[in-house]
Amino acid sequence: MKASTIKRLILWTPTVLTAAWEYARHTFLLPYVSMDTGNLISPILVFLVTVTLLSKLFAMLENVQEELRREQAVKAAVQERDQMARELHDGISQSLFLLSVKLDRLDRAESPEEVKQASEQIRGTVRHVYEDVREAIASLRSADTAAESGMPWLQPLHDAAAELEESGTRTEIDWQLPDLLLTSREKVELLAIVREALMNVRKHASASFVRVVCRQEGADGFRCAVADNGAGAPPGAESAKGHYGVRMMRDRAEGAGWSFRFQSPGTEAGTSTLVEVARQPSHKKSKP
Repeated sequence: MKASTIKRLILWTPTVLTAAWEYARHTFLLPYVSMDTGNLISPILVFLVTVTLLSKLFAMLENVQEELRREQAVKAAVQERDQMARELHDGISQSLFLLSVKLDRLDRAESPEEVKQASEQIRGTVRHVYEDVREAIASLRSADTAAESGMPWLQPLHDAAAELEESGTRTEIDWQLPDLLLTSREKVELLAIVREALMNVRKHASASFVRVVCRQEGADGFRCAVADNGAGAPPGAESAKGHYGVRMMRDRAEGAGWSFRFQSPGTEAGTSTLVEVARQPSHKKSKP
């Protein structure tokens, strides 16, 4: 039975029952049942129906809603897998092409210095591909966990923070977004952006501290920032060839209708990644 049908039954059953009882007692039972007795029977009758029929309807409604939440979680996980497949194609395939170009350069190297330089570049590209694959595997495992256990969707964020801590980067998470503020799909997108920002810190920033702050802004908006005290990035680094992470984060944010900013005042000044959105109260998201 659909949730909408169950809701209509819950709404109309007491009304129809009360109307039927009042009609019956005034039309057929008035000579046998006094007005005071009829008035006493009415709430008792409604109470008995509530604890029997309506209780079952409420239980059915909860089961339907729980099944809907599970379906939405699985759908979000599948969408995340599709997005991950596109990112693997766009990122790793390009890195592998670059690797083949560097191998050709190694074959043409004539001096030991050229050989050493080409070898170091190849090693760097291989490490980059390894990190991307490792991150992709972690994301897929996180999606499975979220789908199976009712979307404990922040656990992958804490796992990424733990990896940073192990590498020597102190990590602070200040997460104050209400769970009902985002849909299941928006949770997937926002979590992916934050985890990608943390991965960039681990790969490139050489930071000793990184802070994640996500808070509600206004009635239905939010602001989420990831900032570190690392080496910073040179101007134009976010659009430079080979820097796919920032472009992927920007694409995810823009696809969800959010504004995205990647800021780095300069070397030794750290970097910050900011996602924010201001929504009108009429656009408030329903419970996923």
